[in-house]
Amino acid sequence: MQIVEAVLGNIRQPTWEARLATANVDWLSLDQWEAQKNRLRKKTLAGMEIAISLDRGAHVQDGDVLLWEPERSFAVVARVRLSEVMVVEVDMAQPLELLVRTCIELGHAIGNQHWPAVVKGSQLFVPLTVDRAVMASVMKTHRLEGVTYRFVPGAEVIPYLAPHEQRRLFGNPDQPVHLHSHGQDYSHAHSG
Repeated sequence: MQIVEAVLGNIRQPTWEARLATANVDWLSLDQWEAQKNRLRKKTLAGMEIAISLDRGAHVQDGDVLLWEPERSFAVVARVRLSEVMVVEVDMAQPLELLVRTCIELGHAIGNQHWPAVVKGSQLFVPLTVDRAVMASVMKTHRLEGVTYRFVPGAEVIPYLAPHEQRRLFGNPDQPVHLHSHGQDYSHAHSG
């Protein structure tokens, strides 16, 4: 078993791109949940067992070089599969009253579905937690003025996100997205 305690670089960096152009590369395929872990044990596509033990807060990104053996010209590189993301764009040129109403209605529409989201400027990033057709249907149902949306690969938006935002969109599927219930609890109801 090979132990990885640090990422060596990324295949998109010119130095690594040139070095790996003629190297024998084995791939460690990770899904978006596994890539967020700093401790992980998994086999590469060729069957090599890898134990990742990174510093707290560190995680593996698509294209990260995890192992390099120059004498054999051999590398292990991470391939991270991220889900698609719905990018919602709000027209900020709307009159203020309409803009406020649109933002509140958008927040209600997204929140009512319990979809995790990250706001960056005039954009809202929402990972596909359900089928794309369902998400599109929700957006069409609400018909919000000044709001457009599109679906893009997660890899396209991840460079624009801080690590905590990446975890919000692509993080642990075992953590609940919401902690409240729509069930009624009348035991604390006030009469009046």
